[in-house]
Amino acid sequence: MSKLDDLIREFCPDGVEYRELQTLAEIGTGNSDRKDSSEDGAYPFYVRSKEILRINKWEYDEEAIVIPGEGGIGEIFHFVNGKYALHQRAYRIHIVESALTTKFLYYYMFAHFRTFIMQKAVSATVTSIRKPMIEQFRVPVPPLEVQREIVQILDNFTELIAELSTELTARKKQYEYYRNELLSFDTSVPRKMMAEVCKISAGGDAPKDAMSKKMTDDYTIPIISNGIGENAFYGYTNEPKITEPAVTVAARGTIGYAEYRDYPYFPIIRLLSAIPKKKSELNTRYLYYCLQGKEYNVPTSGIPQLTAPMLKKVEIPIPKIDVQNRIVSILDYFDALCTDLSSGLPAEISTRQKQYEYYRDKLLTFKEA
Repeated sequence: MSKLDDLIREFCPDGVEYRELQTLAEIGTGNSDRKDSSEDGAYPFYVRSKEILRINKWEYDEEAIVIPGEGGIGEIFHFVNGKYALHQRAYRIHIVESALTTKFLYYYMFAHFRTFIMQKAVSATVTSIRKPMIEQFRVPVPPLEVQREIVQILDNFTELIAELSTELTARKKQYEYYRNELLSFDTSVPRKMMAEVCKISAGGDAPKDAMSKKMTDDYTIPIISNGIGENAFYGYTNEPKITEPAVTVAARGTIGYAEYRDYPYFPIIRLLSAIPKKKSELNTRYLYYCLQGKEYNVPTSGIPQLTAPMLKKVEIPIPKIDVQNRIVSILDYFDALCTDLSSGLPAEISTRQKQYEYYRDKLLTFKEA
């Protein structure tokens, strides 16, 4: 940051001027409505929510910031440079004062606009943005040399995170390809119904008399629901129902979502648990990979639901245990690369995102002159 520090010392050692955004930019809404959109439209169409549609007729040809009037309040900002159309309830911010660059304002609003909106709110919930909120937002106007250097630093972080995200997407596709390939067997490998090789049970009611929403000294056993990831943790209790490594399968909601559990837990309604009867015949993680991403034919009448009897009838290939172990070792590597928050690409992306947010907040905090 030495170059930026030098620029600040040279051009604004005593702080910078802050001005209301209405003195620096044109602020207004568009003229289009959702009915004007077209799936194969030639131009981006920014609507009042965080969606971006397409449209065949453009309204503006400029560099600007677009904010949806509803949805992602104070958190969604689009930097546009070129032709686009705008919804009647979305806002454009077009800089008309040469002292401020659009990209600098874009990053500054990302860092501070949400806080400003919540301070102005009359209640804890803001459902829409109004033009006066944007007009009265005060922004620093450091010298252009300082703005350009800050933008370059933050652009570099943004580009790195985008590259890592693209790499992660590619790795996930590679993982799915290898999983499908490794789990495709010819007729020489026997297939067995889940009931033959697994103990399958359905979760029950939450233990309301022995439960805490947070982990305590007395309640350390996770209560698991049919949610995804951390959303599956319903609370904690004192005694587990499942003590062996198992695969849980969502019976409602995201039907079929599978998760490997290698810790004691208490399953509740809408969650099925499958445990291999013989570890010498079926590797639990191999079972997990067989069920991961699997689609089920469930009745569409009423509330769709996967039941224990349905899961028991599902067939899976059962190769020799050493083949299963080898498949697990390969897929574990790809799984860690794609999902492990302590290593692999997700960890790298998380680290870079935190770095970006730290430097963004640090770089975009100025002493007022």
